[in-house]
Amino acid sequence: MAMFPVDTVKTHMQALGSCPIKSVGVRQALRSILKSEGPAGLYRGIAAMGLGAGPAHAVYFSVYEVSKKFFSGGNPNNPTAHAVSGVCATVASDAVLTPMDMVKQRLQLSNNHYAGVWDCVKRVLRDEGLGAFYASYRTTVLMNAPFTAVHFATYEAAKRALTEISPESASDEQWVAHATAGAVAGALAAAVTTPLDVVKTQLQCQGVCGCDRYQRGSIRDVIRTIVGKDGYRGLLRGWLPRMLFHAPAAAICWSTYEASKTFFQNLNDTRKSGTVT
Repeated sequence: MAMFPVDTVKTHMQALGSCPIKSVGVRQALRSILKSEGPAGLYRGIAAMGLGAGPAHAVYFSVYEVSKKFFSGGNPNNPTAHAVSGVCATVASDAVLTPMDMVKQRLQLSNNHYAGVWDCVKRVLRDEGLGAFYASYRTTVLMNAPFTAVHFATYEAAKRALTEISPESASDEQWVAHATAGAVAGALAAAVTTPLDVVKTQLQCQGVCGCDRYQRGSIRDVIRTIVGKDGYRGLLRGWLPRMLFHAPAAAICWSTYEASKTFFQNLNDTRKSGTVT
């Protein structure tokens, strides 16, 4: 949620390519949002993100920890186990987040004619049916599977490397290692999966702001349309704000998660030992 304005700029860049406006740069997209709606336009749809992100991340990290324990075979430094566990986590969490992500992206676009989150949910359900909420699920999983595989494997490797550089101060600077490793992992994974993210945005925003509708909703059809209108560079639209979003977002996410996990582990250990603190 802290990085939401950057995500709004990215959505405009990726969706507007099918609208009357052709290729849009970061500055152009930001200027367009501020001119039409002011600073508040950068936060349109943040309620949908708030409603979806909490439950989705609960599922995400729970499945990851359980899968990592199962696949690691007693080796906590197994990169394959980290990658496979990340894929399992994203398949489960995307089932929770995808409907609200679709609502969020439609609300982010200017002139979307939706009064808010619940108005968007009701109108999509009435006009397009339940399937519209999961129109991009297959693309999302196909995008997030390599995203999380790269993300988790890079995060665990970077965290281990940073800890080994200065083991004597590892406990004092743990949050720095988690934040730095998360930022590196988020940026790399975001860059690699940008083309599929463009396809996902097109599927979720179809019919809004004059964007194309896709009858079959296949990834191949969407890619063909994007390449036909904007060339192969169209598949990389929004790569910069996507990286700028995921690097700090992953840093915030991982450092918060690791700190919370350590806190609750210490609390459980204290309760088990019967020590009053």
